[in-house]
Amino acid sequence: MKRYAGFIALGLLSLAALWLAQEKPASKGPATDRQTTAHPPPAGGPQQNRNQQNPDRNPAPQGTGFDFYVLSLSWSPAFCASPEGAGNRQQCGGDRRYGFVVHGLWPQNDDGYPEFCRSSEPDRVPDALGRSLFDIMPSMGLIGHQWRKHGSCSGLSQRDYFSATRAAFDAVRLPQRIASGAEAATLSADAIETAFTEANPGLSKRGITISCGGGRLEEVRICLNKDLTFRDCPELDRKGCRANTTKIIPIR
Repeated sequence: MKRYAGFIALGLLSLAALWLAQEKPASKGPATDRQTTAHPPPAGGPQQNRNQQNPDRNPAPQGTGFDFYVLSLSWSPAFCASPEGAGNRQQCGGDRRYGFVVHGLWPQNDDGYPEFCRSSEPDRVPDALGRSLFDIMPSMGLIGHQWRKHGSCSGLSQRDYFSATRAAFDAVRLPQRIASGAEAATLSADAIETAFTEANPGLSKRGITISCGGGRLEEVRICLNKDLTFRDCPELDRKGCRANTTKIIPIR
């Protein structure tokens, strides 16, 4: 019996040793899992997340009392070549070399638009505020007029309205081949719209219209929701230029 007891004890010790040997590799599992989950995500991941979050970090002030905006971008060389622009020294004088500038951010309704609304804000735009916009809106006369006629109908303060104006300008990617103004060009109105829609995913030809006069490109008008995302506005699109040849005056 003692001999059998010894065999049994030896067998139990062997089984215990085998069990411990199998457990050591298994104990590395959780550590390996933690290391795997700590690996950084693919290179594009964090950047994509930041890009998605940026609009939410600094959203443009949203107005009230209208349906959507029209961002009107004026082609400055055409304006400066006109009788009206010839006397505008801030935008057209000296070494001014502007391309697309903001004509205005216009509150618009599905049927018509408000203008010259009553506001608790003053009519005059302070110099300090106005001149901070000169890189995209280079004239105090233009800035003051746009506030009185359109900004006063936005439901925003002067500061918030012009903050929304800058944000709207920044929301649109200008097609380089046109915006550079390096040389004179002749394009159809449809080709100009195509250049803008190709540069701006989400913008359709039903949400943009071209203004032309005397065979020249004058303005590009783009419809935006209050959060400055693109939207269609067929009633505005129907009024746009349909010229087959539109001259784009170069920046001089």
